[in-house]
Amino acid sequence: MYKIKLMNDNLKVHLTKQGVAELQTELTHLKAKEPQAVERVTKAREFGDLSENSEYHAAREDLALVQGRIMELEDLLARVQVIKANGKATSVRLGSTVTVYNTNHEVSYVVVGEYEADPINRKISEDSPLGKALMGKKIGEMVEYEAPVGKVVYTIKHIS
Repeated sequence: MYKIKLMNDNLKVHLTKQGVAELQTELTHLKAKEPQAVERVTKAREFGDLSENSEYHAAREDLALVQGRIMELEDLLARVQVIKANGKATSVRLGSTVTVYNTNHEVSYVVVGEYEADPINRKISEDSPLGKALMGKKIGEMVEYEAPVGKVVYTIKHIS
């Protein structure tokens, strides 16, 4: 789940208000955890020879992960462009909730930016194969995309 990918200053990160709040909560939690990680490294140093001190190496690794994630979150939050829901949509865009169907089933997805994508909870990235296929389409239009199981065809039933 932790992707270290510091971004170019010109790139915006698209997130919903909920996505921003989740990242801010995670950042607050990690900043509170950082002093404990530093203290763990300090205590582990006291255990003796650092070359054979596995606790020290584990503590340093944990501290590096915490600090790396803090840097990433600060970078992301500095570049956020909040996705605005603009009432009833006529076509699929970033932030849209889209209900699609085919002969087998009906399902709804929320189209979000890459950092908020969570396919298990039906939040799909605008850059995913299905997200790309849906973008700009209107109710009643058919979309097809290549999934791991092969070509999938949906008809758009509702957009909000």
